[in-house]
Amino acid sequence: MTMNITSENTSTKTVYLKTFGCQMNVLDSDLVQGQLEAMGYRFVDDWEVADVILYNTCSVREHAENKVWSRVGELKSHKEKNPHVILGILGCMAERDGKDMVRKHPQVDLLCGPGELDQVPMLIDNTMKTHIDDRGGVRNAHVALQGNTHRRSATYSAAADNLENLDLSRSFSASNHDGAAYVRITRGCNKFCTYCVVPNTRGREVHRHPDHIFEECKKLVEQGVREITLLGQTVNHYHYDLNSTVTIEGVHQPQVGQILSPNRGTGGASPIFSDGVVSFADLLARIHDDLPNLERLRFITSLPRDFGNDILQVIKDRPRICRYLHLPVQSGSNRVLKLMNRGYTVEEFKDLIDRVREYLPDAELATDIIVGFPTETEEDQKETAELLRYCKFKNSFIFKYSPRPDTVAITRFEDDISNETKKRRNNELLAIQAEISQEIHDGYVGKTVPVFVESVSTKTKKAQGNTADPSVTLGWEASETEVEFTQLAGRTAGDLIVCFDGSSELIGQTVDVEIDKAAPLTLFGKLTEAAKVSE
Repeated sequence: MTMNITSENTSTKTVYLKTFGCQMNVLDSDLVQGQLEAMGYRFVDDWEVADVILYNTCSVREHAENKVWSRVGELKSHKEKNPHVILGILGCMAERDGKDMVRKHPQVDLLCGPGELDQVPMLIDNTMKTHIDDRGGVRNAHVALQGNTHRRSATYSAAADNLENLDLSRSFSASNHDGAAYVRITRGCNKFCTYCVVPNTRGREVHRHPDHIFEECKKLVEQGVREITLLGQTVNHYHYDLNSTVTIEGVHQPQVGQILSPNRGTGGASPIFSDGVVSFADLLARIHDDLPNLERLRFITSLPRDFGNDILQVIKDRPRICRYLHLPVQSGSNRVLKLMNRGYTVEEFKDLIDRVREYLPDAELATDIIVGFPTETEEDQKETAELLRYCKFKNSFIFKYSPRPDTVAITRFEDDISNETKKRRNNELLAIQAEISQEIHDGYVGKTVPVFVESVSTKTKKAQGNTADPSVTLGWEASETEVEFTQLAGRTAGDLIVCFDGSSELIGQTVDVEIDKAAPLTLFGKLTEAAKVSE
């Protein structure tokens, strides 16, 4: 697709881009920013001074959507005073609501779904070329939506994937990555959990060519990236049949994923396809072995179903693959799991946990849990609590169920659990998880761990050191002089958050930190003497 976007339309334009939701959206925003910067747009941190305001949205949880609606409402009066400003909604909310969003909020100028993000520059340019008096409302909105892709055929035309070019483009342009980057290996999902809107907003599961993934990782490492996280809705289902590669204009196209039966691959085996198929275990091994300068390789998120021992063996044999697994269980009740259409039982999930402990005894685990799913009983809640204690996750992302439009659950089940009950059950599980997290973190006190530095956690300027509390809290000696204090935040290979004093110049590097204090969510420590010397 050729876009006639001239430099005079873009070079002086400023863009504010706000991301809501998961790591997939963070990556999408990075890619959108990269292509717009290459066309001359300049990004700003203040939406009030921007010519273009973009919100990359998420539909998975009601809370995230409410934030977007609040922001869109604020912009109504702002656009009345500044009619030249362009407001665009990207991502899952745009795909799900479509033009209904513009009917409700005519201040929205453009909509772009997650499967059409390569068209964002064209949508902005077309809006800019539209006279201000002709903007606004459904008739004038510029829209690029994918629609339901689950019914698309596997014909040559359906295989053409312009979004693959957007993924590939990041391989050839440096960005401010701070030493870490996400790389997409799959898009969409075939699992159809009854509570989840993702299959309808991101489409059916497709898998990128392994050569494309590897080359993107290679380019990022050459640009100085030290940690790469492979992304997918269910990364362990990645597979690519090299015998069935479709090439369009010299570009290998992603492949539509198989819809597997719920019982396929359980009991320690990954899904078996055929000879010539690159599996997720194969992909992990290749990236690790052929990119020796990559310090850390991560991946999220894995579906507990079909998580095979082949993957665990690859991780065990390769030290630079992080010992961290995110395994969303969602419930500890077999009855509720069946209603959710998760495709596994509690017993099968425990078997996976046991296999992980056998292969990777030093691994840290995390999970997602939904409380208050329709018909959930106190016994179901008790079973979930028991599973938490059995698995000993380092942390759990626990959410109250909220009905999502366009999901099976919203039409099949009545939301019959009161918000008060959901809140109580949520707090009960959070309290159990806090105890487990504290126990796990306590085991790190006195140990020295490598920490990949991600950001500045807190920064106190001109703190007066002759008072008792700052001296204790900040960890520096009492003094009558004013000082500048910086606290950094990073993660261990097991995804434990660590905070410590240090220079912001360490961001993007891996340093050794001696842990001297533990809280349920965070470890605290200090740089080793050797790390201080290299600081």
